[in-house]
Amino acid sequence: MDLRDFYLLAALIACLRLDSAIAQELIYTIREELPENVPIGNIPKDLNISHINAATGTSASLVYRLVSKAGDAPLVRVSSTTGEIFTTSNRIDREKLCAGASYAEENECFFELEVVILPNDFFRLIKIKIIVKDTNDNAPMFPSPVINISIPENTLINSRFPIPSATDPDTGFNGVQHYELLNGQSVFGLDIVETPEGEKWPQLIVQQNLDREQKDTYVMKIKVEDGGSPQKSSTAILQVTVSDVNDNRPVFKESQVEVHIPENAPVGTSVIQLHATDADIGSNAEIRYIFGAQVAPATKRLFALNNTTGLITVQRSLDREETAIHKVTVLASDGSSTPARATVTINVTDVNDNPPNIDLRYIISPINGTVYLSEKDPVNTKIALITVSDKDTDVNGKVICFIEREVPFHLKAVYDNQYLLETSSLLDYEGTKEFSFKIVASDSGKPSLNQTALVRVKLEDENDNPPIFSQPVIELSVSENNRRGLYLTTISATDEDSGKNADIVYQLGPNASFFDLDRKTGVLTASRVFDREEQERFIFTVTARDNGTPPLQSQAAVIVTVLDENDNSPKFTHNHFQFFVSENLPKYSTVGVITVTDADAGENKAVTLSILNDNENFVLDPYSGVIKSNVSFDREQQSSYTFDVKAVDGGQPPRSSTAKVTINVMDVNDNSPVVIYPPSNTSFKLVPLSAIPGSVVAEVFAVDIDTGMNAELKYTIVSGNNKGLFRIDPVTGNITLEEKPTPTDVGLHRLVVNISDLGYPKSLHTLVLVFLYVNDTAGNASYIYDLIRRTMETPLDRNIGDSSQPYQNEDYLTIMIAIVAGAMVVIVVIFVTVLVRCRHASRFKAAQRSKQGAEWMSPNQENKQNKKKKRKKRKSPKSSLLNFVTIEESKPDDAVHEPINGTISLPAELEEQSIGRFDWGTAPPTTFKPNSPDLAKHYKSASPQSAFHLKPDTPVSVKKHHVIQELPLDNTFVGGCDTLSKRSSTSSDHFSASECSSQGGFKTKGPLHTRQI
Repeated sequence: MDLRDFYLLAALIACLRLDSAIAQELIYTIREELPENVPIGNIPKDLNISHINAATGTSASLVYRLVSKAGDAPLVRVSSTTGEIFTTSNRIDREKLCAGASYAEENECFFELEVVILPNDFFRLIKIKIIVKDTNDNAPMFPSPVINISIPENTLINSRFPIPSATDPDTGFNGVQHYELLNGQSVFGLDIVETPEGEKWPQLIVQQNLDREQKDTYVMKIKVEDGGSPQKSSTAILQVTVSDVNDNRPVFKESQVEVHIPENAPVGTSVIQLHATDADIGSNAEIRYIFGAQVAPATKRLFALNNTTGLITVQRSLDREETAIHKVTVLASDGSSTPARATVTINVTDVNDNPPNIDLRYIISPINGTVYLSEKDPVNTKIALITVSDKDTDVNGKVICFIEREVPFHLKAVYDNQYLLETSSLLDYEGTKEFSFKIVASDSGKPSLNQTALVRVKLEDENDNPPIFSQPVIELSVSENNRRGLYLTTISATDEDSGKNADIVYQLGPNASFFDLDRKTGVLTASRVFDREEQERFIFTVTARDNGTPPLQSQAAVIVTVLDENDNSPKFTHNHFQFFVSENLPKYSTVGVITVTDADAGENKAVTLSILNDNENFVLDPYSGVIKSNVSFDREQQSSYTFDVKAVDGGQPPRSSTAKVTINVMDVNDNSPVVIYPPSNTSFKLVPLSAIPGSVVAEVFAVDIDTGMNAELKYTIVSGNNKGLFRIDPVTGNITLEEKPTPTDVGLHRLVVNISDLGYPKSLHTLVLVFLYVNDTAGNASYIYDLIRRTMETPLDRNIGDSSQPYQNEDYLTIMIAIVAGAMVVIVVIFVTVLVRCRHASRFKAAQRSKQGAEWMSPNQENKQNKKKKRKKRKSPKSSLLNFVTIEESKPDDAVHEPINGTISLPAELEEQSIGRFDWGTAPPTTFKPNSPDLAKHYKSASPQSAFHLKPDTPVSVKKHHVIQELPLDNTFVGGCDTLSKRSSTSSDHFSASECSSQGGFKTKGPLHTRQI
């Protein structure tokens, strides 16, 4: 679909959707030739248009305006206030108005005009059709004042001869109605023949025989009359010549012929070949073709007739729009008085040879061809009424109308061939001040023809644009310590309006006390001295206001940044920095961060740090201020370090300052408790049966070389007190009686005491064995030490009371075997020497030895078992097997320190009782100094731990490990941090090298290991 077809479709759709509210029709009928100021009609009355505003109830001032083409002489006028239509001084002549047209009806001659009703809110387009009725103001006329007719002398009576018809521009009864023959001399009569088209053709009738020899010429008059009132008529001289006889007249093959020829047929084109025949021979058969007298001169100018051949050709260019149908009467004459007649109707068919016509009539009166609109005019403001037409017919005469390019105007169809030119959007003077566009009318012929009309529209400015700043945000920079009145910039705004609407004044907004602004020029200056450290940035607004009515304004933000100068020295956040770090912190660890600030900016605040007086113990990052250690800390060797740091900025000249730094080394729980008392794991205390409850029967004392909570100790009995006979003070380590001992308690008691510190994050502890011998006396110390030695084979989680009986039974059996053997010897001796005497003596000695051995080995086992049953209700913590892991520890080979292999992981029940927990949340804040820039407290201790080597066949405990406490040979005891080891002398004692088994016993297998520190 091309552009022309698209516009055609749009126009057809628009025609189907005409707005009946704004387009209405009126039809009036008048007679021609009316005088001036004759009323024709009343528009508001005839259309029932009210002058009352329905919304407000007030009377509206409507304006009626005739839409006329510039230069036209209007036939009617319209009162602008009343809407009445009157005739003008310009004569309405129907024959001139509808010249050249053929009308079958009386009311077919009319003219049209358009009236618009304003203002725009009440806009209506009224199309008025005025039918002009005929007045008999023209007389009928013959084509010639003298009409010549030749009639042969032998013409029969009642023969008829055509007479040229008269014409009358009037129509209907005012046209030709009657013919009359005057002075016919009784020889001739007159008859009227009416054609199918309504034309009246006069015919002359021969009423008597003619004799050329007697009279060859007859002169008469013929009169024609119309039917008007008053009646009008005219006459012509009719001269009849009697000619010689010719027996046969020519005859046309067809007397009525209709042909079609396009209007663009070139000159010389054949229209039709007429053919007539004559029965005569010789010269009487020679036929000559001529146009009849009724053929209009204009038709004769357009067509040529060959007198000999009867061929009709085009001799001038045809124009269908001028005359669409030509009726040609052709006479074929052989020289006789009666020629043959043929009527040829030539229909000129339309060719698209006429471009459309555009009739542009302005509603808003133009000035010098230009329409002026205000940019505040609403949408759909009516500008002009456009009427398009095309002289061509059918498709060639179908016209569409459109605007050639994209403009804020459009055409609104109101009738088939009429459009209103309106604004299609709001107008903007600042966007486009003037519009010049073409309205195109294009027909639908092939090829299409078009016509254009130029429209010029200029806009009048309204104050509808506020001033606009070139930048909505204006950013400036100025160095601090400036002089007053310093020029900063020129602020500029533009206004797209014109005239006074574009005159701009400037004004400072709030928060601009440091600045001055010229109201006319927009020059911005500094009114004070800037100090960047006091205020680095100023943000305020500037208002630009025009002088329109009402005035419009806009604002821009101004950001002034004060540039820095190096007028401030670096400043440490503390004059004295104190950091706290854990001992055993690895080398190159971060111990603190120095914080320094500089109120300046940029390079002036770029601070570089350095250490002034340190012996390379620390490394200081010059940019981040991070201090890292260059040594490994040991609080026991040095508890603090002090040095000075210097900060230098990057300004020119540079500025500097110094601060003091102290690194405090905090204690880490890296030492287990050391047992001072009891002096040995094989020593014991005698508890007499007479001891009263609450009395101190033994004491345990240990020390921890750490500090603070890491050196706070707690004492706990973890094994050997299943009867609940003893109690240990958790703070002092004093062991007291809970109950008075009974005979069943007589014997050796082994207490496993756990000594733990309250260190964080991991508590360390040591185990020590305390032996208590319950008896009135301890006369046989060797026996007691022998019992102690035997208990070493008993696992620590078992009570030695469970295994003491086998030791006593074994001794008793040995004695009994010895007694039996001795008795057998005595018997033999008695039998040999004195059987009766020796026998008596041997029995007495055996009885004495048996009694003595039973009293030495152990207390009464039966009583002991009974006592145990009585105390069954008092339950000790649930006993569980200890898991043993062999730990390799290395120490220098020393005769006095022989290592013993063995580890122990306390069961959960024993750990709950033996290891004290320290609540760091409730501890007093003595470790870290408040308000100190110390980062070391966030670092975990990385103090080195003992090197433990696990045997492949030894299960690894998931519990806490306990390191063995090492004692001299004369003070050997079992203890630990991660392990439990037994220490003994380098003698041949079989306990000097033993291994803890997972089944809970000590084995004498395995290599000796030393602990490496």
